[in-house]
Amino acid sequence: MADQSFTDALNEQISNEFAASQQYIGAAVYYDSETLPRLATFFYRQAVEERNHAMIMVQYLLDTDEEVRIPDIKSQQTHYDDVVGPVKMALEQEKRVSGEINDLFKLAREAGDFRAEQFLTWFVKEQVEEVSSMNDLLNVCEQAKNSPLLIEDFLAREQLGDAGDDPAMPPAAGGAL
Repeated sequence: MADQSFTDALNEQISNEFAASQQYIGAAVYYDSETLPRLATFFYRQAVEERNHAMIMVQYLLDTDEEVRIPDIKSQQTHYDDVVGPVKMALEQEKRVSGEINDLFKLAREAGDFRAEQFLTWFVKEQVEEVSSMNDLLNVCEQAKNSPLLIEDFLAREQLGDAGDDPAMPPAAGGAL
């Protein structure tokens, strides 16, 4: 990534964030089809959050008078072998995104781009929370994979991530936002 400009790298990350949003919609659709509305709602909210991350990055490029490239949309997986599959996918994705954000931060720092480094500080912190939340959910899913309603109960009791804290986030009724 060192040979890449920050603008090119951030446009690539915008594509990754939109793809993550779509992957989360695919997971939500799976849970909706399994009549697991709390898991579906969790992933619909995660999809909105990832889309919002992409839009924050788009706005940064606009604010800094840089080129913005919006990626094509590809289809995503909507079928899994069990209730654990989508959460495993999500944890792997969040770990990958953490690495991508860290690479962007390193690129900004090496280029002496202080405004980009400052911009990315929030994303570095956000990824710690994202990985932690998904890791917790995966632990619960693995323990309760044969009784998915226990996972639903867990989500009813616990507040994972920060989507539920966002007053701008509409409540999900029966799944889709």
